[in-house]
Amino acid sequence: MRVRVDSLAFRLIAGATVWAAIALVAAGFILSSLYRDTAERAFDARLSVYLKTLVGNLASQSPGELHDPGNLGEQRFELIYSGWYWQVGRASGPVLMASRSLATDTLDMARAEVLGTVDGIESATLTGPDGQELRLLRRTFTFDADHRYDVVVAGNVSDLKTEIRRFQTSVALTLSVFGVGLIAAIWVLMRWALQPLDRVRHGLAELRSGREQRFEGPFPAELEPLARELNALINSNQAIIERARTHVGNLAHALKTPLSVITNEARASQGPLADKVAEQAELMRVQIHHHLERARIAARSKVIGVVTDVEPIVARLLRAMRRIHGDRDLSIEAEVPDGVKFRGEQQDFEEMIGNLVDNACKWSKSKVRVTVALGAVVDEERWLTIAIDDDGPGLSDADIVEATRRGRRLDETKPGSGLGLSIVTDLAEIYGGTFVLRASPLGGLRAELSLPAA
Repeated sequence: MRVRVDSLAFRLIAGATVWAAIALVAAGFILSSLYRDTAERAFDARLSVYLKTLVGNLASQSPGELHDPGNLGEQRFELIYSGWYWQVGRASGPVLMASRSLATDTLDMARAEVLGTVDGIESATLTGPDGQELRLLRRTFTFDADHRYDVVVAGNVSDLKTEIRRFQTSVALTLSVFGVGLIAAIWVLMRWALQPLDRVRHGLAELRSGREQRFEGPFPAELEPLARELNALINSNQAIIERARTHVGNLAHALKTPLSVITNEARASQGPLADKVAEQAELMRVQIHHHLERARIAARSKVIGVVTDVEPIVARLLRAMRRIHGDRDLSIEAEVPDGVKFRGEQQDFEEMIGNLVDNACKWSKSKVRVTVALGAVVDEERWLTIAIDDDGPGLSDADIVEATRRGRRLDETKPGSGLGLSIVTDLAEIYGGTFVLRASPLGGLRAELSLPAA
């Protein structure tokens, strides 16, 4: 499942992943440091055992007659340049004897880097005769004032470092596998925890498309208040729409009677004044009808969950147009995919398509074609495109602008009030769509509507 970088899931997963990575790196560093300290102490303890063994062997001998103590129980003291050495020399004097692993060389203690001294035992590092990095312990052993000896035991640090690196590699691999598993677990956990939000999104889509009338659960306790408030908002919205319809109807009835009286009185009288009053009263009636209808449609278009099947509406309108224009032998065809739905009121859709098809039939010579198609998804919104083509004379660019103006008729010989195209424009805008006129592939005019699809 693709996760957007601006989503809550991405933020939670990214945050948890970063924190887990930091924690695992810190844990690896701490474990490696602890193991290094433990390994170094164990290495020093091992050298300390050899040092004590060597000192004990010297203590059992006579001050002036020292004998080679042998390999101290460690065979690497016998191997030439093995990295494990011991030597005994006079304090600040020459070396008296050394392990066979040193051959003819000695450990130059003047070049040793002292690390510290504990209980009279000095620890240090030194480069050995074969270039090895050595870690050593040195102690001064005293028989008497004339017999003081420096006793040195050294071991190859590369063995220690190899062991530490092996442990660090094991820790890194283990924590890496654990980290991958942890991140996968975080991913699964986050997706599971956020799954109710997917149900919310699905519920909103069902509500918006008209397949559901209410926002139904079940939802977790944290989302239940959201569902209750949304359902309350839907109920309030529907109540407001009903009140708006009632007010529009009341206003229409309240204005109808006075306008009828004025019109009748004007027509019953003679003269220019009466004609002008009748003309203006009729204009008022048309304008009031238009604006009341627009207010009614605007209120109705905001109702959530209302959808209209396109195919039966188009088929019914075309049957009506064939009867109305039956004397002209027009070919009126339609191409409508199955299951296409308009997200809005049926009456509004009928008014838009009816106006456009009727206008095309009035101007066409022999053919009118209606084409319906589903457009691309834009900002998670799918759009419906309806094109009405005719093979009539068409319009120039200037006439196209004039045709959509309210009450404007380009040819007074054709019946109508001149409000048809402006009503279509208003309706399309109310639903967030568009209405354009352009040249048709049939040679006449194409009227193209873009409306929200369910």
